[in-house]
Amino acid sequence: MHISNFTEKMQQIAPRELKMDYDNVGLLIGPEKQEIRRVLVALDCTSVTAKEAIEWGADLMLTHHPVFFRGTKRIAPDDPATAGAYMLIRHGIGLFAAHTNLDAAEDGVNDALAEALGVQNAVPMEPDGLGRIGMLAAPVSFGTFAKTVEEKLNTAVRISGEIDRIISRVAVIGGAAGEYALLARDAGADVFVTGECRHHEALYAREMGICFIDAGHYETEKTVLNRLIGRLHCDGDDVQYKVSEYEYGPLRRL
Repeated sequence: MHISNFTEKMQQIAPRELKMDYDNVGLLIGPEKQEIRRVLVALDCTSVTAKEAIEWGADLMLTHHPVFFRGTKRIAPDDPATAGAYMLIRHGIGLFAAHTNLDAAEDGVNDALAEALGVQNAVPMEPDGLGRIGMLAAPVSFGTFAKTVEEKLNTAVRISGEIDRIISRVAVIGGAAGEYALLARDAGADVFVTGECRHHEALYAREMGICFIDAGHYETEKTVLNRLIGRLHCDGDDVQYKVSEYEYGPLRRL
C-alpha cells in the first residue's frame, strides 16, 4: 500500500477535522519507502516501541499520541521525548499519529472504552464527538462498577464518591480528561470514567456530586488498538498490522 493510500484510509477512520486545535496529527515522519508492508500500532513512540518496529521490519508506526507536540526543538537519542523518533528516522521508518481525532471518531478511543465497560447505546456528550455517555445493562452500586472497571481494564482505579450509591448512566473519556467532570454531570451521568485527573479536578467532581473514576491514561486508551487494526484490515489489503507486544503503561501500583 502506498503511504498516500494509508493516509486516505486513516482520514476515513479518524478524520483530521475532528482533532482539537492544539493537536498535531497525521504523517509526522515520512517513511523511506513509499510502499507500506508492515505497520506497528502503539499508543506511544518510545525507545521500546521504536526498537520493536525496527526488529519487526516495520515500514511505519501508527501511534495514538503524537511524538512532536507543542514546539519540539530537538530530536536526539538522549532526549526522552524524541529518542524513539530518532531511532525511527535512522532506520527509515515513518510515523503517523491519530490523537484527538481518534478520540472523537466513531469506533474510536471512547467507543472502545465504553464497550469494554459495558456501557450500552453510547452517544457523544457533545456534537463535536467529545466523550461518550450511555447506560449500563442494569443499575449497580458505584463500588461494584469500580471493581468492574478494574477487571475489564486490568488496572487499579482511584475513585471519588459513595461506593453504595446506585448508578446506571456512565460517561467516559479516555486519557487525561478530568476537567470534563462538569460536562459529564450536566449530561446526566451518575459516574464519570477517565484516565487521568488533577487533585482539584477530583475535588470539584466530589463537590458536584458526581461519582468519579481515574482508571489510568494508558489503560483507558489501549482498548482502541485492536479495534483500530480491525478497521484498517476491513478492505482486505496486504499490509501486516500488529499491536506492540512490548509497550506497557509508565505507572503501576504496588
